[in-house]
Amino acid sequence: MLLQNCHLAPSFMPDLERIHEGIDKDTANPNFRLWLTSMPSNIFPVTILMKGIKMTYEPPRGLKNNLLRSFGTQDKVKFEECKKPREWKKMFMGLSFFHALILERRKYGPLGWNIPYEFTAADFAISQSQLKMFLDEYENIPYEALNYMVAEANYGGRVTDPMDRRLIKIILKQFYSPDILEDKFSLSQSGAYKVLDDPTFDSCLEYIKTLPMNDLTEVFGLHNNAEISSAIIDTNTICTTILSLLPRDVGGKGVSSETLIKEKIKGILAKLPKPVDID
Repeated sequence: MLLQNCHLAPSFMPDLERIHEGIDKDTANPNFRLWLTSMPSNIFPVTILMKGIKMTYEPPRGLKNNLLRSFGTQDKVKFEECKKPREWKKMFMGLSFFHALILERRKYGPLGWNIPYEFTAADFAISQSQLKMFLDEYENIPYEALNYMVAEANYGGRVTDPMDRRLIKIILKQFYSPDILEDKFSLSQSGAYKVLDDPTFDSCLEYIKTLPMNDLTEVFGLHNNAEISSAIIDTNTICTTILSLLPRDVGGKGVSSETLIKEKIKGILAKLPKPVDID
């Protein structure tokens, strides 16, 4: 049995927990399996989580991994099918960069977006289809229409803050403009991020693999100190998650939550390098 999107059925979750508790392993069919899908949710029964095997699917982190995912989902044969092959490949590479950029800006907190938005692969897929359709059907590339469809409709439909809406339009304009068709088009001051002059599917993949593993803040238009904010947010998220997973009561062996926390801290400290002499 497969029950999908449990986070959309909060009133049923107590019943599901009761039904699950009533399943007798001795009398149930040995081939019976229960699959549940859900977005992260506070209403999902913890007892079911503790008893089941958990699989998580999370978006890749970092520009490099996001770009690899965008290209990895493409059909290599269909990728070559466009009436304007050079324009299509360069602008698709630009769209992939745009998708990765707006996703990764979330790690900078309020410096990235006033409100963190859940942009999805579906937003990217519809924007990709529209790009190919406009390039095939129009003799001249309608940049204004493409910018409107992506920044106002596809992705912009999720954006509610006025400043965020303004920002996403500005970000997209550097990719959906005649400049991207020029040779040696760079996306950052150092030239570490660029759109290839005559891209092919394989050359794009090879180039993406050479990108820095840790994103350079310059590609986001942010100061280097923004990385400090990102690191603080990551640290707080890890600590909050660890605390939320700890038991609230004393366990069978009499180990308190405080003791478990101290053990985790000691384990982390033991793996860290010795303190550096700052002076």
